[in-house]
Amino acid sequence: MSSIVFLIQCTDQKGLVAGITSFFAERQFNILHCQQYTDVEIGQYFMRIKLEDEGTLPHEQLEAEFESFAQTVNLSWSVRYSETPYRVALLVTRASHCPYDLLLREYEGELKCDIPLIIGNHKDLEQMARQFDKPFYHLPISKETKLEQEAAIKKLLTEYDIDLVVMARYMQILSEQFVQEFAGKVINIHHGFLPAFQGARPYHQAYERGVKIIGATAHYATADLDEGPIIEQDVQRVMHDNSPEDLVMVGKDIERMVLARAVKAHIEHRIIISGRRTIVFSEGA
Repeated sequence: MSSIVFLIQCTDQKGLVAGITSFFAERQFNILHCQQYTDVEIGQYFMRIKLEDEGTLPHEQLEAEFESFAQTVNLSWSVRYSETPYRVALLVTRASHCPYDLLLREYEGELKCDIPLIIGNHKDLEQMARQFDKPFYHLPISKETKLEQEAAIKKLLTEYDIDLVVMARYMQILSEQFVQEFAGKVINIHHGFLPAFQGARPYHQAYERGVKIIGATAHYATADLDEGPIIEQDVQRVMHDNSPEDLVMVGKDIERMVLARAVKAHIEHRIIISGRRTIVFSEGA
């Protein structure tokens, strides 16, 4: 069954639910699911509404008519159609656990998206790309060639009509220009429960500090390193007798799960960015 998902946000005001649902009811749309949230601290209203798409109204006409309605109540919105799956590009370096996990989930149908290419600044994961019959583009980077390398990445993203970029343990910092151009369309996985240990060998730092919980954080990339709106996090307790190698293995497992959940939420059109926060509507609707 084809469906349409609208994400809506605006200043909280009376009659919003009635107005929005009436708009779709008047056009004979069946509402499959509706989730809403009001942030009383800032007086902002958020909604995710899923409709059955029976093809009774052309998408262009629906969007034009909804925009006219939106202007009357000053709301912002976005829409996604299930018949058009997200096209996702993976940026990788040498670590395989996160990109391999996403590729496997796509292959098995758990992630309803297309991953048409993989871009790496090293060649280490070229064989992984071959396993999944994906084109692999090796774009090495140095301090002197950073802008040229990013220009090549952007050219590929345009060529492949990419909707979402996933930094699947891509150990490079994207430029401010890049993340601004693709704001809300780049997801990064951080090897820690932010804020956490910075720099190299984070799990060894954690071991030396005797931490009892380690975790991972998926967030949208911004110009401020590891400070973008957080999408998903998870943690696991560890003990004093866990070695640094144990922590690495636990950390990898958490990173896989957290990144997969974040990507799934994005491609299911369940996330609204509100300032430095995200509103992530529940799964299964």
